[in-house]
Amino acid sequence: MKFETGHKPISAFNFSSLTDIVMLLLIFFLLTSQFVLQTGVKVKLPGAKNNESTQLVNNAITITDQSRIYLGNEEVNLMTLAGKLSKLKLNGQLDNLTIRADQSVKIDLVIKVIDEAKGVGIDKFTIQTEKVSF
Repeated sequence: MKFETGHKPISAFNFSSLTDIVMLLLIFFLLTSQFVLQTGVKVKLPGAKNNESTQLVNNAITITDQSRIYLGNEEVNLMTLAGKLSKLKLNGQLDNLTIRADQSVKIDLVIKVIDEAKGVGIDKFTIQTEKVSF
């Protein structure tokens, strides 16, 4: 006695469901990549309409609204900043100095930090901003 089923084996694979899953994953990763978390010292960066995207580096100088200076996550003052920057420069870890200054910081302090960096031979600087639309 031979039993017959009404279902026949699938001879061709249907890619439409696989394509749907891949497209959903692509949309998910595109949307979640916009939420980049910045680690380290929190500052409110000044806004710029035409800023370029910069990657957060470990050796960035951060100046908070209380005029505290951080090299990476370590708090430094203007007296010890030059020594720490010269060590990083000699190790080859610092070619372009990124400065993340809070928008309420006086420009005088930023100029002093840049002056200390120029004193140890750093000539390239990037001032990090947030993209805003005016």
